Amino acid sequence: EIEFLWNVDGKVACACKLAKEADEGGCKLVVDAPTPELADRFDRELWTFSQLSFVPHVKAQHPLAAQTPVVITTDADELLHHEALLNLGDEPPAFFSRFEQLREVVSVDPDDRSRARERLKFYKSRGFEISTEDMATR
Repeated sequence: EIEFLWNVDGKVACACKLAKEADEGGCKLVVDAPTPELADRFDRELWTFSQLSFVPHVKAQHPLAAQTPVVITTDADELLHHEALLNLGDEPPAFFSRFEQLREVVSVDPDDRSRARERLKFYKSRGFEISTEDMATR
């Protein structure tokens, strides 16, 4: 199952909300942040985006990664869960097909939308069904 979430105002903030929803729903989530800078930013924002809750998370290299519901990775060799994947990168993750579920977050930025359309074409060309949700109406 692949889902594109369009018209997001703040990609990392939306990803934090999705991580919280996954944790509250008992889902194990891998967040693909393809650069160390993006991984660090997402990690920091998970600590601060909600004053009333905490999302248990670690980076994939952490000793408790296998027991933690939200794992942030920059490397396909560090995959410990295969339930759900959240892609924060500009390209389809090479390892996306290992997951039961993939979510793509697309901001209102025209360049991000253009790259997302390319990812959408990539997944469709390989026979995957895609669902979309306009986050501006959510």
